[in-house]
Amino acid sequence: MSLRHKGRQLALQVLFQWDIHHGTEGWLDEFWAQNPIHREARSIADQIIAGVIDRVDELDALISRYAEHWTVARMAHIDRTVLRMAVYELLAMPEIPARVTLNEAIELAKLFGDDQSGAFVNGILDRILKEDPRLQAKARESAPPVAHD
Repeated sequence: MSLRHKGRQLALQVLFQWDIHHGTEGWLDEFWAQNPIHREARSIADQIIAGVIDRVDELDALISRYAEHWTVARMAHIDRTVLRMAVYELLAMPEIPARVTLNEAIELAKLFGDDQSGAFVNGILDRILKEDPRLQAKARESAPPVAHD
């Protein structure tokens, strides 16, 4: 398992708890004490956690715009958390290719969510990537090459 993948998994766990408890007070230090990880993986997790928490309103608004017939509040906690993390990565971490972000999000949704989580997350993220003007460059980079005769 790559350090980035491990960082994402732990960020998901922290943000899931944050979403339920509406904060990190009283449990976050204990979480990290029970889950010691490589410094680089922790740095990745911390960046994602802080970014999602700082921009949650913006992320939720974007997710809501592209999630047809769904509000963010109605989504399963895992799906909502995975979507927030992936949208944050797409917007704020230009060094990570969109294809990597989408693949990781789908895998996390399948691993921690229910039978439909992977497809649900994929559908919303694909739409955001294709339609949000801020992500057009990333969308072009992640598009499969066009075959020429």
